[in-house]
Amino acid sequence: MNAYQKGDDEAFNQLYQQLYKPLYSFLFRYTGEEQLSVDIVQDTFEQLQKKRHDFDAQKGMVKSYIFQIGYRLLMNKLNRRKRLRSFFPFLVPIQTTSFSADDKLAVQQAIAKLPEKQLGVILLAYYHDLPQEDIAKILEIPIGTVKSRLHQALKRLKEELKEDFHAK
Repeated sequence: MNAYQKGDDEAFNQLYQQLYKPLYSFLFRYTGEEQLSVDIVQDTFEQLQKKRHDFDAQKGMVKSYIFQIGYRLLMNKLNRRKRLRSFFPFLVPIQTTSFSADDKLAVQQAIAKLPEKQLGVILLAYYHDLPQEDIAKILEIPIGTVKSRLHQALKRLKEELKEDFHAK
């Protein structure tokens, strides 16, 4: 990132190659929508080009900074979509996903049922292996809030999955 901030465009290409897939994966797991996730990744890297001088290595990792940009863009898009849906429900299609009884899919389904605030914390912690400090920066919340949301999400998942796994 340091080289990119100094004008090295090849460094930007390396950042893109390194972080495109993890960022896409986070966004896709959060939304379940391929095209939206691709669009947000593109928008994130466009935003990074505009804000490259805003990054401060002493405040955190490049990955966290990029995920923070992507998360903000996603939340803005989803909030706009909610407002649109309330005014024009026929304009925004509702995605439906069917899951089999497979254990992996049962977990994914349970995660998808989490409230948005808990979902973000779970995805960043368990799918992207980010430390709680970085999650707090990305989501712009205190670390205590990260811990409580993580605790609440795990408790909820445990209850949700208890029935699925005891039934087998």
